Amino acid sequence: MDTSSPTYGVYMSMPKSERLMVVVAAYLLWLGAQAPGGAFQGGAVLGAVGVLLLLTGLRPFSRVPGWALRIVLVVGFVVFLAVAINLKMIVALYLSGFFLHTRWWIKVLAVLFILPWAVPSIPTILSVRFMLNPEWGVINSTYFRLTGLDGPNWLNDPTLALTFAMLMHIWKSLPFWTLILLAGRMAIPAEQYEAASVDGASNWQKFRYITWPSMRGLYLTCTLLSTIWTLGDFNSVYLLTGGGPADLTHVLATLGIRYLRLDQIELAMAAIVVSLPLVLPIVYFMMKRLSK
Repeated sequence: MDTSSPTYGVYMSMPKSERLMVVVAAYLLWLGAQAPGGAFQGGAVLGAVGVLLLLTGLRPFSRVPGWALRIVLVVGFVVFLAVAINLKMIVALYLSGFFLHTRWWIKVLAVLFILPWAVPSIPTILSVRFMLNPEWGVINSTYFRLTGLDGPNWLNDPTLALTFAMLMHIWKSLPFWTLILLAGRMAIPAEQYEAASVDGASNWQKFRYITWPSMRGLYLTCTLLSTIWTLGDFNSVYLLTGGGPADLTHVLATLGIRYLRLDQIELAMAAIVVSLPLVLPIVYFMMKRLSK
């Protein structure tokens, strides 16, 4: 590279970590250009684009004062995504087997189970927020009547607030994924289970050797879609905690709105761009699976 060029000057003015990301992106683009085509070429180009987008998104965040809001990004990605997505999909997989039974009371429970997903999000989440109010919420009021003690301030503790936000997200979206996985279970021929019962297979063996191999692709696709939708989940956090207390329960969607309200447009856009390196490979992998 010409050391007198403006491009070289901009490159050398970057921190070492950002220069490394640029080198990785350039190498991935070179691999994509050398490949004859196919998944490797697409993956290399997509990886390079993701690295560049991550670089673009992280630079404005480096100017955020203090480490608290930077740690919030890690909490939003790792805790909210990992716990909410995996717990939601595992419970949905279990409940899809439960609702497969034909007893009349299970059908009644199924109707009640769908209601959280069917009703609008705003009044539902605001109702839960009112229930958690420390002064006149129904939970603390009931607790005071039973014990004579004041209940905790549920949404003033960062751990409790983030936990309730995750539970709200799971409660709202769990019925949808349960219905999808229930449809997948219903597509498995009943003769396979009958033959396994004749052979003396246990319920776990039926799940391991019949249900899971038949639903593995559907479960993976649902998990990828759930990851994308959870990344953009705004209502569960904003309407319940507002990102508080002290901005410690923000996820990317709510963090972008926070900066937008503070008229910090660059940081608001960065909160959106920084999620693309995770979303783009998921979309690419999912489209490759669906095109088979």
